[in-house]
Amino acid sequence: MPTTLLCLHGWGGSKESFTELREALKDSDITILTPDLPGFGSEPEPSRPWTTDDYAEWVAEWLRSNRPPLPNPLPTGEGKTRLFLLGHSHGGRIVIKLAQSKSFSILNSQFSIEHLFLCASAGIRHPRHFKRILGLTLAKTGKTLLQIPGLKSLEPLGKKFLYRLVRVHDYEKASPVMRQTLINVTKEDLRPLLSGITVPTDIFWGEEDGMTPVADAHLMHKEITGSTLHLYPGVRHRVHRERAREIAEVIEECCL
Repeated sequence: MPTTLLCLHGWGGSKESFTELREALKDSDITILTPDLPGFGSEPEPSRPWTTDDYAEWVAEWLRSNRPPLPNPLPTGEGKTRLFLLGHSHGGRIVIKLAQSKSFSILNSQFSIEHLFLCASAGIRHPRHFKRILGLTLAKTGKTLLQIPGLKSLEPLGKKFLYRLVRVHDYEKASPVMRQTLINVTKEDLRPLLSGITVPTDIFWGEEDGMTPVADAHLMHKEITGSTLHLYPGVRHRVHRERAREIAEVIEECCL
């Protein structure tokens, strides 16, 4: 049965995020698919603010449309493609949704979904997210206040201060549609979905990750039955790039 690895990048990333992983798997028989998610890379942003469910549905449809061709002639009893799902950060959030949504059952008609790989996955909401959402609100309010005559000259400096105060650089760079999308996906807590994941799962995490704390890795490992946790000292959020070789080795072992 042919094997496909679908890799979903993080917020602000693109398919180029998986350059190192592609290189590490270049000698394998695995077909690697790395789409740009809507709003990133070469993929246009959605026409309205999206949720994680919207991204999951888009990925399912994209995958069905871009399914690699099956061998001809097809071996007896085989009509599906083995599918591995890998997600980094925001991409991991989508993978978790795919494993727990209607999109997952849609894929089952063409694919045998056999393994998940979560790399510094987003999806666990923390109290600090309240600060982030508050910061986005303050940023909007601050922008209004800075329109007052006499304060308008301070607008560029004021906006930068507000954004940096609450570390919302992604918000600062985004369009209005993507700003609301960022709020939508950030405020949702996927913790209740973890215990329902029955697909074998490997979790990869940098112990110095400041974006998705390593405590999230331990929580996911605890909640996802039978999962395997791989921790890397000295690595921050780019675990999928900095430890691509090690991740590739695990993926290849799962293909055997």
